[in-house]
Amino acid sequence: MAHRNSVSVERVVPATADKIFDLLVDPARHLDIDGSGTVRRARSGGRRLRLGDSFGMDMKLGARYSTRNEVVELVEDRRIAWRTLAPFPLSLLFTGRTWRYELEPVDGGTLVRETWDLSTEAFPGRPAVRRMAGTTRRNMDRTLARIEEIVTA
Repeated sequence: MAHRNSVSVERVVPATADKIFDLLVDPARHLDIDGSGTVRRARSGGRRLRLGDSFGMDMKLGARYSTRNEVVELVEDRRIAWRTLAPFPLSLLFTGRTWRYELEPVDGGTLVRETWDLSTEAFPGRPAVRRMAGTTRRNMDRTLARIEEIVTA
């Protein structure tokens, strides 16, 4: 599903929602599931995220950079979302997109929906970031495949 300010991908994963959720709420595991190849290292992890928590990531997309992420939605075993915030001075242009995972038990496992939501992105950079939608969709498909590989291994 694609809207002007969001991209969503879905996949039925043959695993329980709690097993998938456990993977998503551990920042140290985000390197394992990242389908984009940009996550280098979690600067925090080893503990379960809660609503309002912040966690950092070291990234590389051409150049190295870091992000701070704030958990803005969390419903145990059903949904987690974090807003990715850039450091200054990038925060003046590119910051605030929301990554959301929704889990819905279905026959055969769990429907996993990942959404890249730009409605929360800083307005000045939103048009430029929006141009990454195609690449982001492909990377999200890879992420869901990696999640399935991990939880069914």
